[in-house]
This record gives sequence, structure tokens and C-alpha cells, in this order.
Amino acid sequence: MNKLNKMNTTESAAYTLSSLYKQHGYLPFKMSRFEEYELYVRNKEFLVSDNVITFNDTDGRLLALKPDVTLSIIKNAVAEPGCKQRVYYSENVYRVSHKTHNFKEFMQVGLECIGDTDIYDIYEAIYLGAESLSLFPRRFAMDISHLGILSRVLSFACDDVCFIKEATKLVSEKNKHGLASLTASYGISAENAARVAAFADMYGDAEGILVRLLPICEAVGALSEYEELKQLCYLIGKTHFADRIKIDFSVVNDMNYYNGIVFVGFLDGIFEGVLSGGEYGKLTSRMGKAAGAVGFAIYLDLVEDSFMPTTEYDVDVLILYDEATDAEKLILTKEKILSEGRSVSLQRAVPKKLRYKEVIKI
Repeated sequence: MNKLNKMNTTESAAYTLSSLYKQHGYLPFKMSRFEEYELYVRNKEFLVSDNVITFNDTDGRLLALKPDVTLSIIKNAVAEPGCKQRVYYSENVYRVSHKTHNFKEFMQVGLECIGDTDIYDIYEAIYLGAESLSLFPRRFAMDISHLGILSRVLSFACDDVCFIKEATKLVSEKNKHGLASLTASYGISAENAARVAAFADMYGDAEGILVRLLPICEAVGALSEYEELKQLCYLIGKTHFADRIKIDFSVVNDMNYYNGIVFVGFLDGIFEGVLSGGEYGKLTSRMGKAAGAVGFAIYLDLVEDSFMPTTEYDVDVLILYDEATDAEKLILTKEKILSEGRSVSLQRAVPKKLRYKEVIKI
């Protein structure tokens, strides 16, 4: 498979990633540019942004230009006992740009596995996420977390919904001081407060984190979740991506939708996660589908700079000519330069923003 550093557009990146997913048995999912707006209203917390472009169809229905693909995949999923629906997509989505803060059309690539999912499916999603990021011309890292464990610890300390919501936010911020203040305000015991506070710096290699987690999980009744995370880390540890993947409990997605393993991927020089995924069985249940689900999306708008040329020049040779220049001589000069493996631009005047190594006047 070609590395993405041999390509220069989001379209070619999407093609290469789609080829990877197809090789692993994922089938293409295609959808319309439009969905009924109600689908996004009901699940707006799941979206990257709740800003959606809407318009009225000819029959009066309120439609939206799709800001997401996962919701449409779940909507169209058909459950078959013992089976899993594995699909990948390469779709344009419409949402507010992080750079311009205006609406923009973006290409998004991802995959979903829906059905009777198990530990292998979670592992495969994380592995293919890492494999995807490894194709970009930058170093990558991935962080994984288990919302089931965090949820158990927080609800064991206090089952107040407001406490759990605020504590989850503070964990995502790695705010140990804030967690101490919060647990004190709710009158939580010192033992439980210490367990909660531990998640503010629960980050690192799997081996060390699992050692720290075990007594906490034993105390709050989260051993089944612990064993799932431990098995997943064992499988990941056998791959060539083991040193790039850490446990980080500050990776927190909406607990109304995600229910287990969640993960995020980063590329050097980009300060936001370019890949986001996890188990979202709560979302499928909310949408009336009795099925497990795991998947991820890659936001190609965040990695557009990876496809920009890094050379100092736009073109190797600038050829300047006028109306008196012999056309045959012009063609022969250009072909000679091209045969040497150099790029060339023919102009009658020097463009203001063109960067070139050499200029030839004919």
C-alpha cells in the first residue's frame, strides 16, 4: 500500500484509506447528501458541531446537508443474529470549519462495525485506526480509555447525575484540584475521593496503568470492564503499533452514547484529534437498534496541511517567451526540462506569487 506522503490531496488519501478498509472486509456505504433534520436534532450531542445547514424540501419536510455519516449508517443498519455489518465510507460532510468558522464541505473517512460485536471488533477498529494514521507523513499517537470503568468509579462515589457530569468534565481536563473540590462539596468519603482523583493523571503505558487500576476496579465492582481493557491492551501489545498507543482516561466522549472503549488519534503538529472513535452501543439502542457498535472517523479537514507541498519552490524552471518566440523551440526546451525530471511553467510575464528555482528567457 502506498504511503499518503506520496499523495497530495484529500481525495487520494480517502482512496487509499478506503482500499485499506476494503481489504479487511468492510463494504462501502453510500448515502445522499441530505437527511431529515430531525435525525440530527435528536442526536446533536453526538455530532462534532451542532451547527447544521437546513432547507425545506418540495413536500415541506425540513432536510439537512449531512454533518455526519455514522447516524445514517445506524439508521439503515439491519440486525442479523450472530452477524456484524462492517462498512466504510468516504463522504463529504458539511459543518463549520475550525479555521474559518464558516460552513465548509469536508471529506470524512471512517468505518463502522454494527451487530454482535466483541473484543475482536474493538481491537480491529483500534488497529485499523492506527494503521490509517501510520499512512500519513507525520508521526502519530493514539490514546484509549474505558468509559465503563470511569462510569463505575464515579457512580460508586456518588450517583448524582450532576456530580457525574461535572466529574467527567474535570477528568477530561485532567483537573485534579477541581476533582478534589468537587468531591468535597458532595461530602464524598476520602477513599472514594482518592479513587476519583486518581483518574486525573491516569495516563501512560498499559502495564503501569493496569496495575493502578486493578484495586480500584475491585473496590467498585468493575472487574469485567477491567478484564476487557486488559485483554484489549494485550492484543494491541502484540502489534507493531504498541509503543504508539497509551491508556488515557482523559479521553471522554459523551456517556449518553458511548458505553465502553473510546479512543482518539493524533498527528504531530496538529493539536486536535484527527481520529475519533469507540463503542457506541448506547447510541444504537437510543435509535432503536438492538446491536453493539464500534467505529471511528478521520477528519481530513484537520490534516489538509499534510498534503501541502513542503518544497521551497512551486516550479523548478520558469520559461519566459513573447510573440516572437519560435513555438517549436519553446516546445523542445520544455520537453528537455521535463525529461530531466524537473517541473516547468511557461509564461509571458513573471507571476507575482510564483516561486521558481531558475528562469529561462526564449
